[in-house]
Amino acid sequence: MKLSLGPVLFYWDRQQTLDFYADMVDLPLDVIYLGETVCSKRRDMGLDDWLGLARELAQQSSAELVMSGLTLVEAASELSNLRRLCDNGELLVEANDMGAVQYLSEKRVSFVGGPALNLYNGYALAELVNSGMQRWVPPVEVSGAMIRSARAQLTELGVAVPEVEIFAYGHLPLAYSARCFTARAENRPKDDCQFCCQNYPEGIPLLSQEGEALFTINGIQTMSASVSNLLADYPALVECGADLLRLSPRASGMVEVVEAFDAVRKGGLPPLAVDGCNGYWHGQPGMLRAEEAGLC
Repeated sequence: MKLSLGPVLFYWDRQQTLDFYADMVDLPLDVIYLGETVCSKRRDMGLDDWLGLARELAQQSSAELVMSGLTLVEAASELSNLRRLCDNGELLVEANDMGAVQYLSEKRVSFVGGPALNLYNGYALAELVNSGMQRWVPPVEVSGAMIRSARAQLTELGVAVPEVEIFAYGHLPLAYSARCFTARAENRPKDDCQFCCQNYPEGIPLLSQEGEALFTINGIQTMSASVSNLLADYPALVECGADLLRLSPRASGMVEVVEAFDAVRKGGLPPLAVDGCNGYWHGQPGMLRAEEAGLC
């Protein structure tokens, strides 16, 4: 089983971003994703900066480096930048928007199908595999049973099964909007947000009227309140055919997270339970833990 480090979903300043990857480079990671997936206004790191960082990391690590594209493309300038990313000529691209899929397919360039693509069955997967998708990151709400079913459908269709990369740790990216929730929380217009996302390195907790944590606000992105953690489900991840486990960056504690997953994949016993949620993996509401759903 390989371990991957997903793209940073939060808006950190340039120095925090560079410091984070300096901490990650010596860890046992097989794939590292770089780039901005949430908001094009987050300009502390542009495409040239990300490619420069990739070259530096390549000299220090044997990990495969992948460039991730925007999930919601709204303007001509964003489409232009997406084309530049797809034409980078150096690194594999993670397509998080069907526009990127079409562009890469027309160029006959292989790509990773990101978790924001709506791929839920073997028939949809077959279309993208035939378009050049070599790795599939299922949507975060997909269960282990759905992944097994999709793989079986691909086999029945006679289509090669791509690598499967499961979102195994981190705040789950659930939805995207043209509106910026973080700017709204500070009573700012989106066009004059003052880059206020940087004030919240792990987003803004959104509570119910009863004070229960429901979501995390991250710019135009709505995320889960709890951190999803599938470490205790490691045997089931292996059984469903997962090739990679994606660990989504957080502002602190990522060294320990990577080390915990690495220890289990090397033969250590997975924990009986972990903090966080894993309901989606078991076909239950995502905010639940398997224990709460009566599955353990």
